[in-house]
Amino acid sequence: MEHQQWQDPSRPAAERAADLLARLTLEEKLAQLSSIWPGSDGDGEDVAPLQGSLTEPELDLNALLPHGLGQVTRPFGTNPVDPADRARTLADDQRKVVAANRHGIPALAHEECLTGFTAWQATVLPTPLAWGATFHPELVEETARLIGDSMRSVGIHQGLSPVLDVVRDPRWGRTEETIGEDPYLVSTIATGYVRGLESAGVVATLKHFAGYASSRGARNHAPVSMGPRELADVVLPPFEMALREGGARSVMATYVDLDGVPAHGDAWLLTRLLREEWGFTGTVVSDYFGVTFLETTHGVAGSPAEAGALALTAGVDVELPAVRAFGLPLLKAVRSGEVDEALVDRAALRVLTQKAELGLLDPGWSPEPSALADGSGTVDLDPPQLRAAARRLAEESVVLLANPRGVLPLAPTARIAVTGPFADEVAAMLGCYSFPRHVGVEHPELPLGVEVPTLLESLRAELPDAVITTEGTDGAEVVVVAVGDRSGLFGRGTSGEGCDAADLELPDGQGALLDELLAAEDGPPVVLVLCAGRPYALGRWADRLAAIVQTFFPGEEGGPALAGVLSGRVNPSGRLPVGVPALPGGQPWTYLAPPLGLLGDASNIDPTPLYPFGHGLSYTSFAWDAPSLSTRTTDTGGGADVEITVTNTGDLAGTEVVQLYLHDPVAAVVRPVNRLIGFARVELAAGASARVRFAFHADLAAYTVAPGRRVTDPGDLELRLAASSGDIRHRLPLTLTGPERVVGHDRRLRCPAEVIAG
Repeated sequence: MEHQQWQDPSRPAAERAADLLARLTLEEKLAQLSSIWPGSDGDGEDVAPLQGSLTEPELDLNALLPHGLGQVTRPFGTNPVDPADRARTLADDQRKVVAANRHGIPALAHEECLTGFTAWQATVLPTPLAWGATFHPELVEETARLIGDSMRSVGIHQGLSPVLDVVRDPRWGRTEETIGEDPYLVSTIATGYVRGLESAGVVATLKHFAGYASSRGARNHAPVSMGPRELADVVLPPFEMALREGGARSVMATYVDLDGVPAHGDAWLLTRLLREEWGFTGTVVSDYFGVTFLETTHGVAGSPAEAGALALTAGVDVELPAVRAFGLPLLKAVRSGEVDEALVDRAALRVLTQKAELGLLDPGWSPEPSALADGSGTVDLDPPQLRAAARRLAEESVVLLANPRGVLPLAPTARIAVTGPFADEVAAMLGCYSFPRHVGVEHPELPLGVEVPTLLESLRAELPDAVITTEGTDGAEVVVVAVGDRSGLFGRGTSGEGCDAADLELPDGQGALLDELLAAEDGPPVVLVLCAGRPYALGRWADRLAAIVQTFFPGEEGGPALAGVLSGRVNPSGRLPVGVPALPGGQPWTYLAPPLGLLGDASNIDPTPLYPFGHGLSYTSFAWDAPSLSTRTTDTGGGADVEITVTNTGDLAGTEVVQLYLHDPVAAVVRPVNRLIGFARVELAAGASARVRFAFHADLAAYTVAPGRRVTDPGDLELRLAASSGDIRHRLPLTLTGPERVVGHDRRLRCPAEVIAG
C-alpha cells in the first residue's frame, strides 16, 4: 500500500501535518480541535467548575467520530477503573476513532499528573509545593520521567502539568499545586519536571497561563489586577524557562481575566507574546470549559459561536474537556464567513504537527499499550521505582522549622503521645489532585488503591522500642501533635481547588487543640507536625513548642518520611518554598517585597514572616568560609563567579542549601529588597567540605522598566549568600559599568551552580 507524504516518518512533522491538513474538510479540521470526556457525568458532585451544567452525559462515541477527534479527556482519571482494563478500553476506543475517520487519525489522550499519574492504583507523589521544598530540580526531573513512562505505557500522550503559578497570596486554595512564592525556584523546579515528562515522550502542559495565582482576595477564578512589571518579572519567567530550557510542547490558558481581558480571549498573551516574541510552536489548550466561560462567566461573548471565535482568534487551539464552542457553533460561523477558516487551519496544523511528533500519524502506529506487552494481563502503576522516588521526594521535602530544645530526633525508647486530627489520617498525606482525594472520595466503597501509611503507623514502625500511645498525654516524655489540611474540591476541603481561606489561622479549630496541649507549664514538650497545603500562622505558639516540622501533603510515602525525620534516620534538608507567617492576616505578602512592603514606621502591622522563604534546619551544623568574587566590576553584559566553601562541622551527614540572592539598592523602578537568583544543595558527610561556585551574569539583574522593555543598567549591586531570605551570611558588592543594555527573551535565565568536593 502506497503511503501519503503525511505518513512518512522521515519527513519533518510540520511538513507532514501541512500535507494532511490540505486533505481535510472543514469538519475534519474542526474535529482535530475538539475533545470528548468519556465517563464524565453532569450529576452529583462536580469535579470541575459548572461541570454539571456543561457536561454532556451519555456521549455517543460513534456519532461524534465520523470526522475524527482531537483529544480524549482523562480516560484514567475520571472514574476508578482497573488500570489494565482501562488500558484495553482506551486501545479499543482508539481503534474506533481510527476506523471512523477516513484518514485513520488517532486521538491524543491526556491526563492529570500533578502528584503523579492521576489514576486509581497509581503512585501518589508529594504535591508541587513539596517539590519546591526540596530545592532539588534534578530529583524532580528524574521523578517526572518515571511518571511519564508510566503514563505512556498505557496510552497517554499529554500530561496537564506542571503548575507554574507563583504564589502571591497563600490563602489561595491551589497554593498546594504551586511550587512556591519565588519565580526562580518555580522556574528551575518546573523546568526539571518538564524535562522529565518530555523525555518520556509525554507532552508537558504549562499552566495556568498566566496570573491565576494573583487573583483579588486569593479567590479562585477571581479577577487579576497587576501591572505589566509584576507580570513580566514575577509571573512570566517560569513559563519562559520551562519553554526554552524544558521544551514544553503545550500551554494551558488560565481561567482569570487580567485587567479585564480573559486569558482565553487574549491575543496579546497567547499569540503576540507566546508565539511571536517567545517563538512557541506547540499547542495552546483551554482550561476545562474555559472557552465557554468567555460567554457564561466573563461576559465578553454573547453566544457559543462568539466564544469559540474569540478563543480561536486569540490563539486557543484545542477546546477541553469536551467539544462545545469549537463544534457546531464554530462550524456555522466559518461557513457564514464570520470566522476566517485560516484560523481553523492555523490551530489544526499545530495539533496535527504534535500528533506527528508523537508518532500518531505513522503507518505502523498501534493503540496497543506497552504495559500489557508482557502478557501478564496486569498493569502496575505503583512500581517499586516510582514508590522509591516518592519516598525520596517526601524525605527531602520535610522542613524542620524549629528545634530550640533539641527534642528531635526522638529517643528510640521514648514514651511518646501521638495526637491531633491528622495523627492517624491518610488524608494528611494527599493533595487535591491525587486520585484518592480528587475522585476516590466519591467512591467510598472502593479501596484507596495504594498503600498510604499514616504518621502514627509509620512512627510505630520506625520506633519499635518506643512506647507510643494515643490515649492522652499523661506519662509521656514528649507529645507529637499532627495538624493541617484536608484537601478537597470547591469548598469540600480546607485546601485545594476552590478551597480558599479567609485568613491563615489553622483551620477547623486546630489552634484550640494546641492551646490546650500547651496550657500546662510543666507538661511534656510538644512537637508540632504540620501536613498542609499552605503555610499557616504559627506566631501564637512558636515560643512554646519544642519543635516544629512542616510538610506539604507529602504523598503515599509521607508517613515514613516524617517518621524518619522525627527519629533522626533522615536528616532534614527541606527548605521553605513559602514563608510561614507570624500573624494570620495582613495578606497578601511574600518575601519579594520592596522597602515599603517591609516593617516600617508608616504602619502598625508587621508583615515579617515567622520563618522566611528558604528557611530550614538540620540535625548537623555547617560553617561557611569567607566567600570570593572573581571581579568587583563588570559591564552590563558581563558576569562574575561567586565561590564559597561549606563544611559540615557536626557529627552527622547532612545537606546544606546555599542560596544566592540579589539586592539592587538603586533602580529605575521599585525593586524587591531581596530576590533569589541561584541555589545549590550541598550534601556532606560529617567533617567534609565542598566548594560552591555560582556563575552570575548581569542578565540576572535585569528588570522591566516599561511594558515590553527589560534592561540591565549600570550601578552597584549586592550579591548575598544566604541560608534563607532572612539569614544573609555574606554580602558581596559588585558594580556594573557601561551603558544601559536592553535584554529580551533570549537573556540568561539561570545562575548555574557547581558543587566541587573538597
